[in-house]
Amino acid sequence: MKVGFVGLGNMGSAMAHNLIKAGHTLTVYNHTRGRAEEFRPLGATVAETPGEAASGAEAFITMVADDRAVEGVIFGQGKVIESLPAGGVHICMCTISVALSHRLLAAHRGQKQHFIAAPVFGRPDAAAAAKLFIAVAGSAEQITRCQPLFDAMGQRTFVVGDDAPAASLVKVTGNFLITTVIESLGEAFALIRKSGVDPGKFLEVLTGSLFSSPVYRTYGGMIAADNFEPVGFSMPLGMKDNRLVLAAAEEAAVPMPMASLVRDRMLAATAQGLGDADWAAIARISLREAGL
Repeated sequence: MKVGFVGLGNMGSAMAHNLIKAGHTLTVYNHTRGRAEEFRPLGATVAETPGEAASGAEAFITMVADDRAVEGVIFGQGKVIESLPAGGVHICMCTISVALSHRLLAAHRGQKQHFIAAPVFGRPDAAAAAKLFIAVAGSAEQITRCQPLFDAMGQRTFVVGDDAPAASLVKVTGNFLITTVIESLGEAFALIRKSGVDPGKFLEVLTGSLFSSPVYRTYGGMIAADNFEPVGFSMPLGMKDNRLVLAAAEEAAVPMPMASLVRDRMLAATAQGLGDADWAAIARISLREAGL
């Protein structure tokens, strides 16, 4: 397919590489132009604006940081909303608010374009290995049309339904659950460490029995080693996603006390100098509160 791609950070860069490897034709744009220029030797075209990247594209992918960045790409400089051809599909693969997902759906319909929400679960190493999990919602016809793109970037695609914002809700709720795992692991490892039990052995028991999922292996390993480098998902992005799930919960009148707790942990971590750390570094708050 002819693909426009905007957002070449650690995640987006790996995803764009895999699309090129799979034979798709890319026109790329990134706010920091040097990241885009790295793709020129691979056969990609480097656009001057997001709108230029969308012009003539069959599919246009956004993989940027937040709502504001997506709004800037679609409605701001270059005006992708006016550049993407009728019949083209915008695939938003980043984590955005449910409210913005609704707005994008309506805006693209107004231009006779399509919109699919397809956020991903996975850290940069999974993106590089094309092992992302993709939660997608939107028109069944458009999902089928774009399946080769998803296959190039991920190991499995989960179709949530035909209402695009549903995938955005699944994503922010899934990220909420990850943070509750991180928080509970932090508390558990604080107890283990202070009681003199080997954290590595405790991790072995956890991941070899009751909790063998990737989330427990990845974050449990980081917390057991008290090592949060390299940063795969930063604290500010974690705080942003926490705000998104709390906003969705407020809109639906659903209390989420654990989300509020995690918010306070992230604020505490930021106040204690961990603002640039991986979001898993909230586990250090439990260690410090335990006097470790």
